[in-house]
Amino acid sequence: MSGKIVKVSGPLVVATGLKDANMADVVRVGEQRLIGEILNMNGDAASIQVYEETSGLGPGAVVETTGAPMSVELGPGLIENIYDGIQRPLEGILKKAGSNNLPRGVEVPALDREKKWDFTAVAKPGDKVIGGDVLGTVQETSVVLHKIMVPPTLKGTVESIQSGAFTVLDTVAVVVDEKGEKHQLTMVQKWPVRVGRPYKHKYAPRTPLLSGQRIVDALFPVAKGGTAAIPGPFGSGKTVMQHQLAKWSDVDIVVYIGCGERGNEMTDVLREFPELVDPRTGESLMKRTVLIANTSDMPVAAREASIYTGITIAEYFRDMGYDVAVIADSTSRWAEALREMSGRLEEMPGEEGYPAYLSSRLAQFYERAGMVECIGSDTERRGSLTAVGAVSPPGGDLSEPVSQATMRIVKVFWALDSSLAYRRHFPAINWLNSYSLYLDSLKPWYDENLGPQFMAHREQAMSILQEEASLNEIVQLVGKDSLSAGDQLTLETAKMLREDFLQQNGFMEVDWYSSYDRQDKMLSMILDYDRLCRAAIDKGAAAADLFAIPFREKMGRAKSVPDDQYPAVYADMAREMEEEIEAAAARGGADE
Repeated sequence: MSGKIVKVSGPLVVATGLKDANMADVVRVGEQRLIGEILNMNGDAASIQVYEETSGLGPGAVVETTGAPMSVELGPGLIENIYDGIQRPLEGILKKAGSNNLPRGVEVPALDREKKWDFTAVAKPGDKVIGGDVLGTVQETSVVLHKIMVPPTLKGTVESIQSGAFTVLDTVAVVVDEKGEKHQLTMVQKWPVRVGRPYKHKYAPRTPLLSGQRIVDALFPVAKGGTAAIPGPFGSGKTVMQHQLAKWSDVDIVVYIGCGERGNEMTDVLREFPELVDPRTGESLMKRTVLIANTSDMPVAAREASIYTGITIAEYFRDMGYDVAVIADSTSRWAEALREMSGRLEEMPGEEGYPAYLSSRLAQFYERAGMVECIGSDTERRGSLTAVGAVSPPGGDLSEPVSQATMRIVKVFWALDSSLAYRRHFPAINWLNSYSLYLDSLKPWYDENLGPQFMAHREQAMSILQEEASLNEIVQLVGKDSLSAGDQLTLETAKMLREDFLQQNGFMEVDWYSSYDRQDKMLSMILDYDRLCRAAIDKGAAAADLFAIPFREKMGRAKSVPDDQYPAVYADMAREMEEEIEAAAARGGADE
């Protein structure tokens, strides 16, 4: 079915003669067959969001509907690929167009049609299967075993299935449904991006996501299947923080969405990830990563689609029983795309010009995260999807609508602080403004795997940092020397926590990833120092002597100790610390 354009307003096109079309249908616009999506219908007039540059389009141009909603292709070939916001492979476009710029109207399939994959059948002829059951497997990369599943809506009996080398469009199995119809199944599925993939049951998250970042893992953890937001002003380190999470999180698959960000940031990802080695698998990080790049110079409407494209790909891998992380950088740019389209549609604006449905759209995105029991006959298969979104509030103002709407939904809030970034304290997460609502549900896991002391140490460290904030106000008025020895020790311990524990160098190989064991030992040493010093002060030791012991300097270098040496080095440091504090206490007692 086709219609005619009557109005062009930037990425918004209005066409008439489409009375039988449906909302959310994908359409082809003009001679160049630009990709668009129907946003609303008014009689036979359809408002269309075009995902490509619309210059040169004019009234009278033909619009054809495809009759299908905006969908993504799911199958072998997703991993290690880089797509734009509507799942066009950028490498494929480069080969076809021969230029770095995206030409308009170019059609390249999302998955390689020529490449053959080694399919190993798991199901057998005669097996009764339902949606989500695994038919066979493909070793997509050295670390990802791609499970070819029955489409979620299909149920029936396997008539035939064979192993061998196939392209994604070759038939690998034939399933006869309950009506007796035969379905020829290939290795590729299509799924509409705005519809969440089904699951049997959603569980409360109980396992932490190990990120290797000390301030995250020790103070503000996020659970597998949880949601987190990283708000912060320009230059506070949002992107680097997200890169660190994508690099070092203990998940099986990472989907990184560059939504409206600068092109050089995506370039950094492309350059770094292939060279970095995953500490869990020993392989390149790219072997488990899907990239979606919709940079700031690409059409604004495709920015809105990129978030949905990314999370649908993530749900597909979750359905295989994998732990998946979606990193969205940044949801503010996505909200800006919503605002632009809403303005062009002449909808009633909400706060600061954003559409009234901003909160519900954000909720739709974050609610697709979770720890779930996957569909299929296999009752043991569980997968998780963790969503982490960056928020870029103008001027760092957290009272603006996108930050507020995000805070209402997510359970972990890592508030980046420009003053910390200015002091070169990275990650610049403000420990006074950040929070995690997963602490209670994660406590049993911490107690079982790391011992009850880990959470006790966390609480103690947080109370010392909060006490430091209130003491600093007094210090600014009357100076540090007027404080009691105990209060001076609090400031000294807080300084060690800030500089030796929370501060982490994302560009130093030894320090860019920190295991739980290492974090636990570092935190224990700092808190033991605090405890022993308080006991020594009670015995008459001078605070200045305790602050000047050689251990303090060694603690400053503790994070640069290589991974294979730290247990022995930290044990020696702890022993030396006790001896040095005892000696200082003895000197103080003798002076009295």
